[in-house]
Amino acid sequence: MNKLSLIIKREYLAKVRNKSFVIMTFLSPILMVAMVILIAYLTKVNDNESRIIAILNESDFFSNDFVGSETVSFVDFRDISLEAAKDSVAGLGFDGLLYIPRDTSLKAVTEGAFFFTPDAPPTQVVQRLENTFQERLRQGYLQELGITAADYAAMDANFDLNTATFSGETNLKGITELKAFIGGGFGYLIMMFIIIYGGFVMRSVIEEKTSRIIEVIISSVKPFQLMLGKIIGTSLAGITQFAIWIVSAGILLLISFAVFDIDPSALNTGVSVAPNMGPAMPSVDHTMQLYAQELFKIPWVMLITFFLIYFILGYLIYSSIYAAIGAAVDNETDTQQFIFPIIMPLMLAIYVGFFSVFSNPHGPIAVGFSLFPLTSPIVMLMRLPGGIGEGGVPIWELVTSIILLIATFIGIVWLAAKIYRVGILMYGKKPTYKELFKWLRY
Repeated sequence: MNKLSLIIKREYLAKVRNKSFVIMTFLSPILMVAMVILIAYLTKVNDNESRIIAILNESDFFSNDFVGSETVSFVDFRDISLEAAKDSVAGLGFDGLLYIPRDTSLKAVTEGAFFFTPDAPPTQVVQRLENTFQERLRQGYLQELGITAADYAAMDANFDLNTATFSGETNLKGITELKAFIGGGFGYLIMMFIIIYGGFVMRSVIEEKTSRIIEVIISSVKPFQLMLGKIIGTSLAGITQFAIWIVSAGILLLISFAVFDIDPSALNTGVSVAPNMGPAMPSVDHTMQLYAQELFKIPWVMLITFFLIYFILGYLIYSSIYAAIGAAVDNETDTQQFIFPIIMPLMLAIYVGFFSVFSNPHGPIAVGFSLFPLTSPIVMLMRLPGGIGEGGVPIWELVTSIILLIATFIGIVWLAAKIYRVGILMYGKKPTYKELFKWLRY
């Protein structure tokens, strides 16, 4: 056990004292924050650009239907020809000309309308104009059928079905997807950590193997102790770096938003549409308060606790495989044939997990992938924000998932140790899958 602790200490100090490790530990948060600030700034600059559109309306319709906003302004042209309007728009540098011809029929007027632009028009602007035409056509058709404006407003109002649990608690639309997204964020962190720091373990083994230092080391320690020490030491170095990234990036982000006066909501983009003509809906602030209350109800302590459990077990499983691969090859180029089968379950867990958990968190696909050891660290975390027990993840599924992870870890470490024991002394030969299976029988 003393030798194992020495190996862990050696691997940890070797990583944290490495110049590239130190530089990237402090440089990465700066680069990440700079990228976020740049995106927010460019989005803000892009949104502040106001487009000016001229309207030549020769009909008796659409007199007050086109209302300007912060991003689009409308200028009315009157008593001029279409060609003169085009020349004026080009001369004034406007972004487009909306021509509405004269006709007695609303349908004929809309079918004859044209939007002239110097080049291809932005999709947001075209969709805004189309929404206005579509809304006016719908109103016109209904008025021809004898439906009043008040009746139309009542008919066009959105309907929200009241939902609640059997205990009487109100449900919010999309809260299941939001919880799955939060869990998916934790799962994505696990995947990225495994890919990045699992590769560190593999490269560390390759470096020692190619420099022949490994021959000296294994004369004093068992290959299994060396492999386990590398895995734990590298993981501790990775956790240290990751913690520094999270704390420093969060502080830098808050300082940058304050210094550059950037609203975080600038990162949200969307298409502007015409306001709803129906009855007043519940205020946005009230809805946001309800969602905030639901987020506070998420068992964060439980979620973070199981995140650490699944993170540790998942990382140990995959890093053992990475260590075995590093022992089986002589250079990083030869690892390519083995890497894809490793990361494929992780990618499958992310994509299948999102599709299955979003639609049905208790369906057979979601349950199956949350029990399968190579995907459970990600998929189970997507389900856990819904809670444990009644209405959430059944306790037996959670316990079974952890037991399977532990059993899988023991089995994979045992198999990886066999490959590691033979592979660290093999030089100048690129192993095949068939040879790896032979090593498992030694």
